[in-house]
Amino acid sequence: MRIGFGVTALCNGLSGGGLDGIGNYTREIMSRMVSEPQVELVPFSFRAAIPSDMGHSVQFGRYSVNTALSVATGTNFFGMGDLVSRVDLIHATDHYVPRCKPVPMVATLMDAIPLSHPQWSRSEFRGIKNFLWKRAANWADEVITISDYSKNELSKWTGIALNKITVIPLAVDERWFKEVSNVDFARVRQLYQLPETFFISVGTLQPRKNVESIIRAHRTLSPVERLRTPLVIIGREGWKCEEVMQLINEDSVSGAVRWLEHVPDANLLPVLKLASALVFPSLGEGFGLPVLEAFAASVPVITSNTTSLPEVTGDAAITLNPLDVDAIARAMQQVLDDQKLVLILKQRGLARAKEFTWQACADATLQVYRKMLA
Repeated sequence: MRIGFGVTALCNGLSGGGLDGIGNYTREIMSRMVSEPQVELVPFSFRAAIPSDMGHSVQFGRYSVNTALSVATGTNFFGMGDLVSRVDLIHATDHYVPRCKPVPMVATLMDAIPLSHPQWSRSEFRGIKNFLWKRAANWADEVITISDYSKNELSKWTGIALNKITVIPLAVDERWFKEVSNVDFARVRQLYQLPETFFISVGTLQPRKNVESIIRAHRTLSPVERLRTPLVIIGREGWKCEEVMQLINEDSVSGAVRWLEHVPDANLLPVLKLASALVFPSLGEGFGLPVLEAFAASVPVITSNTTSLPEVTGDAAITLNPLDVDAIARAMQQVLDDQKLVLILKQRGLARAKEFTWQACADATLQVYRKMLA
């Protein structure tokens, strides 16, 4: 099987100093496909430089321009003939979905959040971008998504038939299961001035991550407890986050809230493992990978009982209404007071994380290739 394999998000991440979730997904699937004797990958990207060690590849111009022209004219992307002539199937792994007839195409679409909740996204040209993205999604002959929730949302908002969408869950990297030495624990505790106990929030500061509710819940704890167990926030400043930043600034004065902004990968695991709990009451997730990473790191999790998150958590987390600030506060206090519960959550979470592997994800993806080419 000769597979045209989209690597735009992966290459952008490699050149920009860090991979996002989609880039990491592409890397993990690619690393396993190249070892399959029946698969030959032909990487392609839009404007992003492709490293030479990825083999003979194909590079196209700006994705947005190509999409607009294809929607307007009904023709393939400019220059697509070279790739089409060399492959049996195209896999758009990263939402950069090209028009590439007559070669069949599978597209991995993580969620429908830009369409279902445009108010959570960057507003610049959002209407035009969503229109083009919806049209491009329908160019796919088959769609892979990461949860049953996302499957139903994608069908609802793009009109893609449910029988054309296959659910293949994401996985957790092996690094999250690793033990951390006492030396590394001491190093990061000193580096970031971390107390013995603290809650942690991980994710870009944007509306759907609901960090505002975490801060307000933390504010309802006793003043003594708030200083003894502060809230540590890891996440870059995103969009529409002015109110969250104001709350962070107000509570940073006392030390009740700490904003670390960015923590390098080398330090993130020990910081996470030191936390009393991950607090992740997201308003909308296609999957919710931070929950799975905390499970692998043996950290208790407080998260939402909505969207895709129950599919990930099973019975291994404290789940609640993400809009109920009092419920979040009660869960925080429960983690601090009930060490038996903490132990149960750690054990269940670790077992749950082991169920999600990248090899299983890659094997299921390969089955989709076979089905399409049968």
